[in-house]
Amino acid sequence: MIRPVFLPLLLLLAPARLTAWDYEGHRIVAQLALAALPEDFPRIVAGLEEGERVAFLSAEPDRWRNVPDLPLKHAGGSWGDHFLDLEYLTDAGLDLETLTSFRYEFVLQFARGRAAHAAAFEPIDPARNRDRTAEWPGFAPWAIAEHFARLRSGFSYLRVFEQVGTPAEAANARANLLYVMGLLAHYVADCSQPLHTTKHYNGWSGDNPRGYSTWNGLHAWIDGGIIARTGLRFPALRERALPPRVLPLVPRKDGRDPLFVAVLDYIRVQHRQVETIYELAKAGRLGQAPGAEVPAETRRLIEEQLLAGGQMLASVWLTAFRGAVPDTYLRAAIARRQAAAP
Repeated sequence: MIRPVFLPLLLLLAPARLTAWDYEGHRIVAQLALAALPEDFPRIVAGLEEGERVAFLSAEPDRWRNVPDLPLKHAGGSWGDHFLDLEYLTDAGLDLETLTSFRYEFVLQFARGRAAHAAAFEPIDPARNRDRTAEWPGFAPWAIAEHFARLRSGFSYLRVFEQVGTPAEAANARANLLYVMGLLAHYVADCSQPLHTTKHYNGWSGDNPRGYSTWNGLHAWIDGGIIARTGLRFPALRERALPPRVLPLVPRKDGRDPLFVAVLDYIRVQHRQVETIYELAKAGRLGQAPGAEVPAETRRLIEEQLLAGGQMLASVWLTAFRGAVPDTYLRAAIARRQAAAP
């Protein structure tokens, strides 16, 4: 259900400077998610400034890439947390049905698998790998699961601070939630862009029996070129924002985190559109020539991916809120503080 309170807010959000899906598209996904939230969602994003804060933060991880600090780039500020190249997992002998939800356990598993199947991987050029990220297939589902847990924790302690804390503590808790919501918005939206799920992220890589495009401008065109060319903005999609669903968080027999599994399933669905993009490119249907009109089917593909990202993001936010448990430790600590006060 579209929350009426959000519509004037989102319509008033100032347009961002056009770059790529790493800015304008991210804002659209965040705005779609905000518009889809149900009435029982906390009012922390009901105001103009709060909604704009989340929309602004939805591009924050891409801004981290604009600095030269290699530790930041290595830790996810460059590319790692923004994608997952599914083909590399199977190339390393890993099974998607049993993929671990623990990031560092996965690092060990993938490193062993890459070493055991070295012939399946292209050699790494050290001169082009100063941030030491080329060894990895991406960590997007782990980043989303980790930020989800932070968001759920935030909702847990917000309730305590609003009930028994100080006004300043409650205000800081709300500010923290906006920050984590914005970061989650980025990574969920990244995964709605099909080229963030494949090693063929910027032109077909390796064996190419179908003669797909190897154009190294493909990623940028899908990211933001089509959005810029068509003038696509949130208002054109707001009526199609789908209501979020609470993601199943039932404990699994295999011990994997259920939110991680839901995110991995979401990524796999978006991955199905990779060859659709390459078929459109092969047929000359991407509309990238100067002055060309973007075909309706191509615009529709971009719109559907933005909508998919918006629905998934709203679902992740809503699931974190409804699944938050009382922070009994914090409540007890505040009670001790109050009892000790003069």
